[in-house]
Amino acid sequence: MSMYFDMGDETLWNPSNGAGRLFLRQVEVFEAELKLPSGIGQGRHWGDPDTLEVDPAVYAEFVRGLVAWHCRTGHFVILALSEGFVATAVALARRAGVEVEMPEPGPGPVWGGVQRDVQVPGSPRTASAVVTTLDMRAREMERWMAC
Repeated sequence: MSMYFDMGDETLWNPSNGAGRLFLRQVEVFEAELKLPSGIGQGRHWGDPDTLEVDPAVYAEFVRGLVAWHCRTGHFVILALSEGFVATAVALARRAGVEVEMPEPGPGPVWGGVQRDVQVPGSPRTASAVVTTLDMRAREMERWMAC
């Protein structure tokens, strides 16, 4: 069995049920954390829990907020916990034709506003390392996501 993440008549991703359910549970966590809707919901086949529709406009805002949130943290554990999900979300956005720009890193360990959830002692990863790793993982993830 598998799930379908569709945009109109196009299937963006066709993961196994286990991977799809795990992704959806993480979507719920990050919707709550960011206070943003994801734009992923029941698809055209109402009553079929394995078919989900991606609203590209809403999903674009969600993923852009997610990337900004991820790149603002200076907490190594939060980066480690969120990196795989954020990379998967970016890969799905790219498949939907959503432009997701990686932030330009500044001179310090974080950029894009106020630093959140600071690690003490400081995170060993620089801003440019976070961006590079996220972009690389998203591209890698896209290659492995079944359509």
